[in-house]
Amino acid sequence: MKKVLLAFGTRPEAIKMAPVIRALEAHPELQPVTCVTAQHRHMLDQILGLFDITPEFDLDLMQPDQDLARLSARILENLTPVLQQVEPAVVLVQGDTTTTFMAALASFYLQIPVGHIEAGLRTGDLKAPFPEEANRVLTSRLARWHFAPTDNNRKALIREGVPRDRIYKTGNTVIDALHWIQGRIYRGECSDKTQELLSKFSRPFILVTGHRRESFGHGFESICQALKTVSENHPDMDIVYPVHLNPNVQEPVLRLLNNCPNIHLIDPLGYEPFTALMGYSQLVITDSGGVQEEAPALGKPVLVTRNKTERTEALDAGVRLVGTDRDAIVSEVDRLLNDPPYYQQMSNAANPYGDGTAANQIAAILGDEL
Repeated sequence: MKKVLLAFGTRPEAIKMAPVIRALEAHPELQPVTCVTAQHRHMLDQILGLFDITPEFDLDLMQPDQDLARLSARILENLTPVLQQVEPAVVLVQGDTTTTFMAALASFYLQIPVGHIEAGLRTGDLKAPFPEEANRVLTSRLARWHFAPTDNNRKALIREGVPRDRIYKTGNTVIDALHWIQGRIYRGECSDKTQELLSKFSRPFILVTGHRRESFGHGFESICQALKTVSENHPDMDIVYPVHLNPNVQEPVLRLLNNCPNIHLIDPLGYEPFTALMGYSQLVITDSGGVQEEAPALGKPVLVTRNKTERTEALDAGVRLVGTDRDAIVSEVDRLLNDPPYYQQMSNAANPYGDGTAANQIAAILGDEL
């Protein structure tokens, strides 16, 4: 059995790694070994519990008010002895987090080959999203296997000089995870908490998320002003907003939106209840990369409160960039809610992120090549 170490540390990484862990467990020649940095402790633990994942190694590195430099140093220092102990045949990393790049760098220093899941996403601007764009680009320089979700991602890697025989178009593992969770929800196997949450929102609603640091300050002020205007323009429509715990998000959101009668500010949600809300929403307003992939798969129009996206194919799949401009957000929401043909056009666009078999493809590729 050849060991495959999966290193991740945040909620989105865990969601997208969970199907890969399952696929590797089912492979006759591969043994998954899970190491979490706990870059995001509480939100990570929710996903580990949901997918019944017990990491072999938990570095538990999250600290209050952690900055990128110190977090990077702690990951590099603490992950290295794990790699030396396990001696994996390959290390798998996912996406664009600090954990992703530091795990790839630690593996490179020990001359352990790296597989990058969700490779090739690009905005072309190292400051947007920050620091995620740089993490992706730098990880690509170190990886041996590049598992690209889409053809656009594959082409981006080729333009950067990555050998074609190292790139594999697999789809995105988030669709694998989404299919699994939606199956639970539709079969009535979801938790009591999820069922209770759904029962609270009987009217049509817009689902909102936001957390990007490049929007801190004026950006979030503008988004909140837009949401307030939308709530006034559409009093028969609710807005459900699970508010990120970062103080830079909490302060403007609570100050500007707490007294709006049809805006419901709730605590951050686990993946299952959030996915359930997304499935029943009318549309989604978000700055999340993962939601740009998930919501179109559920037939939901998505307004992205960013000026650039590394998921460019999403722009042909029911996703619109609106930035943090108040008027742009309000105008696009009004059009979606008042123009049924336009709404149908966005909600019926084809999903470019695969058929839910990405994890099995990754396991098969590694099994053939290791």
